[in-house]
Amino acid sequence: MGKKRKQAEMEPHSTEKVEKEAPLRPQRTLLGWKEMSKNGEPLSSPVFRNKEKVLVTSSRRIIYRYRHLMLNIVSLLPHCKKDSKVESKASKGGTLNELVELRNCSCGLFFECRKQKDLYLWMAKCSNGPSVKFLVNAVHTMEELKLTGNHLKCSRPILTFSTNFDMKPHWQLLKEMITQIFGTPKDHKKTKPFYDHVFAFSILDDHIWFRNYQISVPHNEIDKVDRGGLDKMTLVEVGPRFCLNPIKIFGGSFGGQTLYENPLYISPNQIRALGKRKKAGKYAKKIKAKKKRKMHEESNPLEPDEFAGIWKE
Repeated sequence: MGKKRKQAEMEPHSTEKVEKEAPLRPQRTLLGWKEMSKNGEPLSSPVFRNKEKVLVTSSRRIIYRYRHLMLNIVSLLPHCKKDSKVESKASKGGTLNELVELRNCSCGLFFECRKQKDLYLWMAKCSNGPSVKFLVNAVHTMEELKLTGNHLKCSRPILTFSTNFDMKPHWQLLKEMITQIFGTPKDHKKTKPFYDHVFAFSILDDHIWFRNYQISVPHNEIDKVDRGGLDKMTLVEVGPRFCLNPIKIFGGSFGGQTLYENPLYISPNQIRALGKRKKAGKYAKKIKAKKKRKMHEESNPLEPDEFAGIWKE
């Protein structure tokens, strides 16, 4: 006991507790996180960790058809988070950026419905951009199509793009944004580690067409797939279907400087106005034809009929 007391008296008295060094957090990059060494420097061969999270929300007064499309996309993206509706008349940019930041997401999909007829899709990288505004056409939901295809929920998709995406810079930018938003991160806690369906994005008539296919393999050919039997696979469509017409590409998140504007875009309001003018033009032509007929009958009267009064009773 005496030796222990002497050792305790010889040790300096310090009330400060020894704090353990906190583990270094990974450094965030544009696409994900990179592991750091103990010195705070990135490793020579950093391990890439993709932590993309997508916030999916919509505007108020969205109709049931477009709401079902949004729910179909939510079911296809296991790395997304769904939030409450946002008032579209308010400042969308600031409100949506705050929502994305609060939910700890890096991307945003905003479905904006106007006049309960037109659907616009905002696709943005938060909070520095860029962002794209699309007009959504040819919408067909899974419940409406009732196709025979079926795949496991929360499995990772294979993204395929047509060769047109590499021809122009704005298509290349859209391809990169779609890859980051629709590509499910590897080793995500809600995903399955295998692929059993395909997301197909193709460009036709300056529109992006989306299709979802199941990778189907016959039961008697399952063992031959690993040995090079890829020709035995077939694709069966699952749904949903929709078409994206790009309107503008902005430099910021949900707004900012316009980087690209589609010269071939015609708003649905202009199309409806042209249809009304055509209908009004048909009515005006009909009235004009009646007036011409009346003037022709007055200028060219018929000769009196000789037998007009014979058959009177």
